[in-house]
This record gives sequence, C-alpha cells and structure tokens, in this order.
Amino acid sequence: MRHLALLLMLAGALPGVAASGAQAADAVEHHGLSLFGDLKYGPDFTHFDYVNPQAPKGGELRIPAMGSFDSFNAFIVKGVTPRGLTNLYDTLMGTSLDEAGSEYGLVAASVSYPPDYSSVTFTLRGEARFHDGQPITPEDVVWTFAKLKASHPFFNAYYANVLRAEKLGPDKVRFTFSGPGNRELPQIVGQLPVLPKHYWTGKDKNGKARDFSQTTLEPPLGSGPYRIGAFVAGRSLVLERVKDYWAKDLPINAGSYNFDRIRYEYYGTPIAAFQAFTAGQVDWWTESSAKQWATAYNIPPVRDGRIIRDPIETLNPQPMQGFVFNLRHAKFQDVRVREAFNWALDFEWQNKNIFYGQYKRTSSYFENSELASRGVPQGAELELLKPFEKELPPALFTTPYKNPVTDGSGNNRANLRRATELLREAGWTVQNGKLKNEKGEVFTLEILLDSEQFQRIVAPYKQALERLGMTVSVRLIDSDSAQYQTRLDNRDYDIIVGSFGQSLSPGNEQREFWGCDAAKRAGSRNTAGICDPVVEALIDKIIFAKSREELVTATHALDRVLLWRFYLVPQWNSPATRMAYWRGLAHPKPLPAYSSGFPDIWWRDAGAPAVPAKP
Repeated sequence: MRHLALLLMLAGALPGVAASGAQAADAVEHHGLSLFGDLKYGPDFTHFDYVNPQAPKGGELRIPAMGSFDSFNAFIVKGVTPRGLTNLYDTLMGTSLDEAGSEYGLVAASVSYPPDYSSVTFTLRGEARFHDGQPITPEDVVWTFAKLKASHPFFNAYYANVLRAEKLGPDKVRFTFSGPGNRELPQIVGQLPVLPKHYWTGKDKNGKARDFSQTTLEPPLGSGPYRIGAFVAGRSLVLERVKDYWAKDLPINAGSYNFDRIRYEYYGTPIAAFQAFTAGQVDWWTESSAKQWATAYNIPPVRDGRIIRDPIETLNPQPMQGFVFNLRHAKFQDVRVREAFNWALDFEWQNKNIFYGQYKRTSSYFENSELASRGVPQGAELELLKPFEKELPPALFTTPYKNPVTDGSGNNRANLRRATELLREAGWTVQNGKLKNEKGEVFTLEILLDSEQFQRIVAPYKQALERLGMTVSVRLIDSDSAQYQTRLDNRDYDIIVGSFGQSLSPGNEQREFWGCDAAKRAGSRNTAGICDPVVEALIDKIIFAKSREELVTATHALDRVLLWRFYLVPQWNSPATRMAYWRGLAHPKPLPAYSSGFPDIWWRDAGAPAVPAKP
C-alpha cells in the first residue's frame, strides 16, 4: 500500500564538508527501518512473502466512489480530489503489510540515522525517475518537503518536529529534527511523496506558469506505478499502469500493481453505488451496513457464485468510532454530562434489532490489539500514571473500564436513571419536561451526520436522550459537500460521528488526534477539542518510548485516560472488513496480516472457472 502522509526549512550543504557529532554517527546504511526490533526481510529479499510474484498483469478494475471531484492537486486544502492519486507518486520508503512499523527503500536505496535519532539521511536510487524520464533528485525532495509543509496544515503539523531538509550531495538528503529520541520521525519522513520540482515550477501546455497553491484538472506528472488517463470531471477517472515504471522490478513492488487500468466511477449515494455493483457495472464493494450484509445479498449473482462475499480480518486495531463531543461548548465540559450520554445508549438493543448481531461494543481506542488497556493499571503502567493521580478519577485506578450494558429488550430504564443522576450531579435537572441548568438554560444539541445510513441508528438514541429531557435535533449533510467540511473545519457542531484509526505502532499522529495544538487548529483530527495535560504527557511517553515494552505501557495508559475522560460515546466494531467482488478478481492466500492489500496486490484472474448458469 502507498502512503500519502507527509514535511520546512531548506538549507544547503556543501559536498565534501566533514560531518561532526551526531551527523558523523549515522554512517551505517540500512535497507529499511523498523520502529522496534529487526526487519523481517533482509537486504537481499526478492519479494514480500504475502504477494504472488507471478501474478498476471492486465485487465481493468472498476471501483465505485462517492461524491465528486474537481482537482488533481492532493496536497492543498482547496478542492476535492479523486481516489487513487497515491499511486501517482513514489515515496522515499514503502511499507510492508505483514510487519508492524517497518519500511523498505523505494525512491531511497538506503537510509541512515544517528543513535539518538536526531536526524535521518536518505540515499536516493540513481535509477529513480519521473514519468517524463527526468531523474528524482535531492532538490526534488527538499522542494517537496518545503512546499507540502507550507501548503497544508496537516503536513505542517505532522512534520512539526522536522527542522530542515538539506541536500548533502548528488544523491543524499538529510532531515534534521528538533530534538533527539523520537524514533518514529525517520519513518514518517520516509512516507514523504516526492514531487517533481521542474514540473510545478514550469509552465503548462498553454504557456501559463503552474501554481501549486491552486486546484487543477491538468493531470500532474508523477513517478509511481500509475498515471492519470481518461477522466470526466466529477464523474469518472481512469488510472493507467505505467508500463516502463522505473521501480517495477524492485523487490518491494514484486507482485504489485497488476491491473492495466483502474477505473473509478462516481455515484451520488451509497444506494446507487451498490445497485451499480449488483448490476455488474463495478467489480468490488466494501459493505459498511450490517443490515445490507445480512439482507441484501440473497440475489442470483451471489447464489450462483458470480459475486463472492469475502469478509477479511486483519491484526490491526479496530478503529474507535463514536459520538464525539465538541468540548469547545460549555455544556460538555463536565465529565459527568459526557458519561451520562454513554448510559443512554442501548447498544444491545441496537445490535439485536438493527445490526443483526454482527457487532460488538468498542471498549478501547486500540480495540482488538495488545495496545488495548485491560483490568486496572498495574506494574509499569501504574508507575506511569501515579504522578497524575490527583488529576485523574479515582475509579481509573480501582475499576476496570466497562461500557454500560442492557438486556437488549429495549427497557433501558435503569441506565437512564443512572444518566439522570449524573446529569443532576452536574447541575442539570428536568423542569417542566425540559433539562435545564441553574441558569434556566435548556440542554439543546444537534447531532451532525454525514451518512444517511446513520439516521436509523441515531433515531433510538435521540429518543433516549429526549427521555432525559434534552432537546435533540439531527442534521444530515452529505460528507462530500463543502458545507459539511466547512462545519467540521470551523468546529460548528455539538456531536458528530467520528472515527480514529490506529496502527500497532502509535506515535506522532496521537498529537493530531488528542493534542492541544491540534485542538486549536481548524481542520485538525482533534474534533473533540481535547486539551488535557495528562494526555499531552502520555503522548510524549509514546513518541519517545525507547522499547516496544515502553510503547505498549504508555499506550495502555493513554487508552485508559481517554476512556475515563468520556470524550466520546464508544460505538461498535466488527473484526472483519466485509468485501464483495465479482468473480475474476483474485488475491494472494493468505493475505498479509495487517491489510487486505486491495487493490495493490490483487489481480485479474483470466483463468477463473466458468460462471454457473443463471437459475
């Protein structure tokens, strides 16, 4: 799978000047990076174990997409970009899908760093090329880093601890960090996509200078396995495999990028897209609705084997999805108010009546992994949390976190009584049927949704909150509309449905999820507005962990604090990604531990058995 995560100051370095101190200590060249422990694959590996190195090349893959697009510039805030653009650009390093926290050289042939992780140096491959044949140079890397850092708040925050990028010679680039000990920074710098400086500082076919800060529908110059082919703005896009792709024979790419064409067809709603899938107009579908998975597949193409249902499980933590409070609003400041919302959710009834029993309640921000906190803090975790004991709820140290449960009958009176008690303790009581505070202010809230599928899920929750005396409205805005994104960026909401995906190697991205700086920045992932000194301290413990054991301990502690602060109402998860696809698509068996690998390691199987006759 390819990265688009990414990057500031540029400074020149004279070739031949002797390095000193930490710079001299990074002379050992490595073919890859591992956050902790050894790499699985040695310098002479020929392909990843999970790929089919003999996978046939050819054919077309048709993928549905939602909404629209109006720009091919994926590196600025403006515009809506189509899916698939990550395959246009090569990154310095590429990810292994059967290891946690490992990368191998792509544009970079090798990488080196000092023992204190205060910098990282990449040696570029001499054969690395853009699609126009121009070599990928250190100047391109330095220019890209500066441009991305200046063009998008995400990149600026993600690489906040990278002070500068500098060319060290004809094939070397060094990134210097703001301090030592951040073991993850070499890897996240390795995710940098390298853009062509000569293209973006040049002119288009009409002689007009290109402007990186603006949207464009001019197909950009890339370096990756695909380029943009035919497209209709907002409706469809075809990516064409680059037959003379410079990196096609590298071990990191063996068995990958097998389709000659990947076509993205855009639809206005998931219902329309699913109908297109069942009609054979697109090849692949990932099912997000438990009801659909249980009821909508009793159709001839499924019964006769033309459509294959293939739920795929990985070892990645399940995302924490939940009803996220906007803590910037005073009514959510009291933790007892936030906890009351959790008592009002009758998950067991919903799972039985809406989800067909397919989900389980999420009880960790790192669900289904060794990073999830369990029981009560003990040992090293307890020692880590002890200095913050006065700032944390006593129950965190004495009681395992557990979401409220019901018998699934729909009778949630006991839990609603507990919610009422919490609200009363926080100063909210029911007066004339309305929940009010001491000032007489009515507790009103709007739940902002971006998916019509969530309306039926929210409806019983809305009723429960209204039984507590709240005045609740639900607003649906399409997720692809500018209005929804504007409200999100401007923090114009009470409660949203948010999802926070995690890896087995958490690190700097935790600042973007829960950090104070991100809480103040429009458009950040800290949608809740969390600014908590304890959380800040634990994030640093994760980022600067010196061993896997320290990382796991600090993550357990962070998970526990986030849960007991009730920053959101946890929803539910399924251990499998529900995939369905038309016969003729194939994938390696077994798939890699940490990803489905779709579509990068899949292929078109021209020799698939004949489809059974329709009944």
